[in-house]
Amino acid sequence: MKVAIVGLGSVGRGVAEMIAKKSLGLTVTGIADSTSGIINAGGIDLHDVLDVKHKTGSCGDKKISANEVIKKADYDALVEVTPTNATTGEPGLSYIKMAIGRKKHVVTSNKGPIALAYRDLKKRAEKNGVVLRHEATVGGAIPIFHMIEHGLAGNEILAIFGVLNGTCNFILTRMSDEGLTYEQALLEARQMGYAEADPTYDVQGIDAAIKLVILANTIWGNGVTLNDVNRTGIDLLTPDALRLAEDEGSTIRLIAEAIPKKGLLRVSPRIIEKSHPLVVEGTLNAITLETDMAKEITLIGRGAGSIETASAIIGDLLFIRDRYVERA
Repeated sequence: MKVAIVGLGSVGRGVAEMIAKKSLGLTVTGIADSTSGIINAGGIDLHDVLDVKHKTGSCGDKKISANEVIKKADYDALVEVTPTNATTGEPGLSYIKMAIGRKKHVVTSNKGPIALAYRDLKKRAEKNGVVLRHEATVGGAIPIFHMIEHGLAGNEILAIFGVLNGTCNFILTRMSDEGLTYEQALLEARQMGYAEADPTYDVQGIDAAIKLVILANTIWGNGVTLNDVNRTGIDLLTPDALRLAEDEGSTIRLIAEAIPKKGLLRVSPRIIEKSHPLVVEGTLNAITLETDMAKEITLIGRGAGSIETASAIIGDLLFIRDRYVERA
């Protein structure tokens, strides 16, 4: 199957590395970063591209843009892994629409377009006879959508509960285990590369809320937005609050929860027993699905990371290859 990749940040490089390393039956015919691109119908040498990217900061010809790769390259599926913009979804939203308009399948890790326009994008894909896959938008390497679509086929999903942000989970783990203040744990998270210089997106629950919106819209198609989520972050938590929870055999985690029959969409710090399956350590993510037949299913895994996210993207690509491209 022929693939084009737009975006060569951490995730894009991880995808390229794994396609180059593994025998997956995937040939990259177009690739672009924010400043340059390459189009080659015969296939691109990804080892060379990654080496050039590392040395120069650009992947190829500065006269070739991401737009040109999407419009002109010969590919079956676009991998759209540009940075998330939670306000407009751009430029990823336009890139996805452009590829779908060319009747190309799309796989993305970009939360912005999926949170803002999933129903519209899905309708466009169906109209054009292609599929849009977004496993990598929630839970990193955790195959949550595959589990819902296949492993739990026939079940009604009644509710979702999850630890969806690794940065917050790391901070809360360190505050609980070592008695650190929020500021001390945040500094440690920054030093280890788990938190950005401006951690607002993570610590105020915005990232977790966006992922909750994606889950809700994918599962129930209810068209909710970020504004529908009741959101409280962890930035005001104190060591005293964690100590009080500890005295009761519990701890505090930032929990995202959706219960459509109660009209509940919430992200907030919650006191939960230490034996609860959502009490995961460090940067791990965990998602519990409450269903009518299977009852409660909890998935735990790495919620971020270049190769971990590439795992979800490649899984989506191989799903498309096996079910759509090879049968065409």
